[in-house]
Amino acid sequence: ALLYDPLHFKVNSSKSVKFSIPGNERFRSRDQLVVSGELLGEKIHIIVIHWPSRRGGESKSRPKRIAAAKLSKSIVDSLQQINKKAKVIIMGDFNDDPISPSIADFLKASGSTFLKNNQMHNTMYDHYKNGIGTLAYRDQWNLFDQFIITPSFIDNEKNYDDFTFYKSVVYNKSFLKNQKGNYKGYPFRTYGGSNFLGGYSDHFPVYMFLVRKAL
Repeated sequence: ALLYDPLHFKVNSSKSVKFSIPGNERFRSRDQLVVSGELLGEKIHIIVIHWPSRRGGESKSRPKRIAAAKLSKSIVDSLQQINKKAKVIIMGDFNDDPISPSIADFLKASGSTFLKNNQMHNTMYDHYKNGIGTLAYRDQWNLFDQFIITPSFIDNEKNYDDFTFYKSVVYNKSFLKNQKGNYKGYPFRTYGGSNFLGGYSDHFPVYMFLVRKAL
């Protein structure tokens, strides 16, 4: 789902794109939501995703996320065929890190801001390289929650004539963390199995800033 403020964002169209794997009729996964609209009058496209989990192991489940990446990339490519400078944001839980094949090789997303049209910028790349994650599992941090954007959001000259990526943030304040026990420092979950713990989520929230010159 996409939550938005209608005072600032006007939806022009939305579509739920089915995610399937050819030859695997039993495969079921979440659709990818494509929303096109105007952010304070400027047209942008948002793809909301939640790629397949790592259940069964990262390696075994990897082909499912690669298939999801191919679908996401095909949506971006379609939007760029209509307008090569289309502003597209892919956001959600990728269940992969910024360096995983699905993102680095198939979405062609990296931390670079010098991009060709078929490449994308991963706004969370530097956080990952600095050891910052959004969730922890068996004492290992991952950064699955990401914003990936098309080159049209990048302004290396910093003119800010239109909406431009400024920075991203992992919101990992102390009140969102376990304060004691074996999972101290981990995100404070709502549930542990079937036990209600009263926390917020097993992931930290993320957000990013888009800025432009004031009118």
